[in-house]
Amino acid sequence: MEHCVLLNADFSFLNVVDWKRAMCMVAKGKVQVLRYSDRFVRCAEGTAFKIPAVLKLIKLIRVLYRNRVPFSKRNVLVRDGFRCAYCGQETGRLTIDHIIPKSRGGRTSFENCVSACRRCNARKGSRTPNEARMYLRSRPYQPTISEFLRLKAAKLGINHILRELGVF
Repeated sequence: MEHCVLLNADFSFLNVVDWKRAMCMVAKGKVQVLRYSDRFVRCAEGTAFKIPAVLKLIKLIRVLYRNRVPFSKRNVLVRDGFRCAYCGQETGRLTIDHIIPKSRGGRTSFENCVSACRRCNARKGSRTPNEARMYLRSRPYQPTISEFLRLKAAKLGINHILRELGVF
């Protein structure tokens, strides 16, 4: 599956779109192609089209940015890099652990929650990490929107394209 980077008219990063959606936007004249990939698509008549890699919208879209990343289990896992905060394992089954347990008045927030594997979460139980003699590998924090955009670009492998264009 080929992804295409979609930039706003002011060259700010908007999103990543599928190559089929990108081809539709090019055909409708809504975008300008800044860079093509090395892949081709052949249509029924036999003509080949290059798949675009970077697109820029012709009209500026006004984007309302949130000033904070909303709290969710997925966002905590993304912030922690899908690793257990206690043992560092990259297991497929991660849970959310409250550093100060909810039973002791701990809040559900980015500063109090970390990702943990089931084994570490069960071992810690309703104790604090010091009581359970377990130590965090990194301190939890409230992530920013720009951090999440960079993580998304890194996951999709488009960092080098955005760096060349001066976006990131």
